[in-house]
Amino acid sequence: MTNKPNILLIYTGGTIGMVKDYKTNALKAFDFSQIVDKIPELQQLNCHIESISFDEPMDSSNMNTAYYINIVNIIEENYLKFDGFVILTGSDTMSYISSAISFMLKNLKKPIIFTGSQLPIGDLRTDAKENLITSIQIAADQENGRPTIAEVCLYFEYKLYRANRTTKISAEQFEAFASMNYPPLAESGVHLSFNKHLIHQPKNTYNELIVRKNLVDDIVILKLFPGIKKEVVKSILNIPNLKGVVLETYGSGNAPTTKSFITLLKDAIQKGIKIVNVTQCVGGSVIQGHYETSVELNTIGVINGKDITTEAAVAKLMHLLNKNISDFEFKELFQKSMRGEITSK
Repeated sequence: MTNKPNILLIYTGGTIGMVKDYKTNALKAFDFSQIVDKIPELQQLNCHIESISFDEPMDSSNMNTAYYINIVNIIEENYLKFDGFVILTGSDTMSYISSAISFMLKNLKKPIIFTGSQLPIGDLRTDAKENLITSIQIAADQENGRPTIAEVCLYFEYKLYRANRTTKISAEQFEAFASMNYPPLAESGVHLSFNKHLIHQPKNTYNELIVRKNLVDDIVILKLFPGIKKEVVKSILNIPNLKGVVLETYGSGNAPTTKSFITLLKDAIQKGIKIVNVTQCVGGSVIQGHYETSVELNTIGVINGKDITTEAAVAKLMHLLNKNISDFEFKELFQKSMRGEITSK
């Protein structure tokens, strides 16, 4: 008889962990050690479930790199004891958090599934139960004694995505996330169907997990808009200790061609600031140099973000800025896939 997989539930905070106090009508944090009592259906899953919660539940709006490290520490300390991990966070910043965790863990061979909900777990019409139950089922799924998933994913409303490909697109719909440039890894309907050709397969099963905890957060997102003042761009690019910029451009990577704008970017790059070009569009890719409006960006050394999301670009900058590498190596690393976050072709 095979052993049941051991799954660790990590609750950091967020709507999914809230229940209503019917005396006061206020929402309060739920005790996840009592999870089976609240969701008895979990007993039907073929796995053992344990849970760890942050000492104080954290609204995802207050998340920062220190809490990313807390999550990674819990995974590292429990990595050998558990076969899979389900991480519950607030959905507002889930794409940022899960993207960062994907870069912090190298040689991952076990599933890490992020999920949450739009309504609290105690709400009558909640989406929390389905999201949680299926996330645990996915984390526990194995084939020939090996986990079906061996990467950082995000599950929401019947779809499993590669986490660093996701963006939150709705504050109201249960289908809160999209992955415009990479298809779902699995879909939950009558059957739980995995798209196995899309799932990352670890090449070397013997390499040990490497955990990278040093993140550089001296970065900024600069979103262009028609009429943006030169003084605004200048002030942002002259923030003390600034090391990286995610430049959200128009369409396929286009930006103003005015000499003043290009000079500001060029001066920043010459000071050692890394500038990455990503599109403001929900889907599609930067094709730097395709139009005249992005030729200069190529010339001055702006990094082509291709089809990476803003969330993953932020996470990747945080990760790579800590490495002591040349400008050429930095550009090469950013423009190639490290965790499946970018289409390298």
